[in-house]
Amino acid sequence: MAVIPAHDEADRIAPVVVGVIAHVPALVVDDGSMDGTAAVAEAAGATVLRQEPNQGKGAALRTGFRRAVTDGAQAVFTLDADGQHDPAEIPEFVGAWAAAEPGTFDLIVGRRNFRAMPPSRRLANELGRRAVSWAVRRDIPDNQSGYRLLSARLAEAMLDSTEDGFEFEVEMIARCIRNGWGIGWVPIRTIYAGGPSHIRPWQHFTSFIRVVRAARRTVRADPK
Repeated sequence: MAVIPAHDEADRIAPVVVGVIAHVPALVVDDGSMDGTAAVAEAAGATVLRQEPNQGKGAALRTGFRRAVTDGAQAVFTLDADGQHDPAEIPEFVGAWAAAEPGTFDLIVGRRNFRAMPPSRRLANELGRRAVSWAVRRDIPDNQSGYRLLSARLAEAMLDSTEDGFEFEVEMIARCIRNGWGIGWVPIRTIYAGGPSHIRPWQHFTSFIRVVRAARRTVRADPK
């Protein structure tokens, strides 16, 4: 199953859903949209869950993970609703998963090419990558890519997270490291469609500093 968190993406979500359902079922979690995102996603072939009011990407992903775990999914994809992740690359994740020994990976992350990003995004992602790598004491090539494949075990483990925003994805990496669960990486296309960004620079900067500290504490904690 693919879990797709979405907030006000009515203009861009349909081709994402169509691309995803060519490979796996699509579950869109509409995070308090005001523009008809849910109706567009459902018409394109997705199952849609709605949460109101807007609660953040992490909260939307948890909602999707809970449904996936309940439905017995063996693994869960995550990708963004705005077209920055190409659903045609889903087989690349499946191939990496299948090629490894069973149990090798609980998380496979799509690694973007920072050089293909606008300069401000490139700088922010590189600084973030270095900060998270320092926090978890391991080289993390891309900590903010939302294109991922998770084991059911990891998806279920993340249900007790209290992170509601993008910090949820950093915590996911930190938990894998703490528990000794394998992380893999696959290269993906770096796509910027020119749509509006949901990033609020100062708020996200202060949140990122907090989550880097939390990640450092997580990897030092006893596994559970």
